[in-house]
Amino acid sequence: MSVTLKDEKLLDSWGIVIEGAAGKHDHLLKGILAELKAGELPGVAWGSIEANPGMLKGFFGKKRDFLRITCEALKDYRMYVGSRDYGRHLDFSWFLTVEPGFFKGALSRVLTEGASSSAISFNLDLFDQQDLRAYVTAVHHCCVKRAVERFVEEIGQSTAGFDWKSKGFLQVW
Repeated sequence: MSVTLKDEKLLDSWGIVIEGAAGKHDHLLKGILAELKAGELPGVAWGSIEANPGMLKGFFGKKRDFLRITCEALKDYRMYVGSRDYGRHLDFSWFLTVEPGFFKGALSRVLTEGASSSAISFNLDLFDQQDLRAYVTAVHHCCVKRAVERFVEEIGQSTAGFDWKSKGFLQVW
């Protein structure tokens, strides 16, 4: 399955480059999968996908593999976790996106006179906001951060200098 990830969908992100860890992305992703299973996060599911930054660029081969993590209660919000070799290093990151379905996106554009396809998706009540924060924070802290810490320790390095704060809408710590 292939999805298109556009800049306007991006709400939050976090990433790190792990020195000298090229070729070990499968090991890190296995650790994240183990943490996701162990965490038993309610309504959270995941699967592998191929993503591109746009249909035309995807057609010409610009694609990357990601682990897509979704939450049943927040269908419009999706996290994409990925890693890739960057020279001798491992570039690892996650992205939180909002991706309303066709009808919700069309209605949002009508209501905002074409300004936004996500307006309805952002209309979260207090409980939905709490659920979104719990979903993203749990994936970041309880799954990704734990797996990255374990991975970095296994390769003989330290996470002491890592900035764990995400950049964007939620600014997860």
